[in-house]
Amino acid sequence: MAELPDVRFLTVAEVAELMRVSKMTVYRLVHAGELPAVRFGRSYRVPESAVAEAVQRPVSDVG
Repeated sequence: MAELPDVRFLTVAEVAELMRVSKMTVYRLVHAGELPAVRFGRSYRVPESAVAEAVQRPVSDVG
């Protein structure tokens, strides 16, 4: 069996709290493909490293 890298997964609620956005915003980012996520049953888990990258990414000017 292959060794899994030490990846920590966060719940949508944890991601929302870290990014200071609503859970709905996290779901939108996941569905838009802007935030990678793994689906476990009916819930999503987001790799902690992906959240760190998203937070450091420059914000695009919308509107």
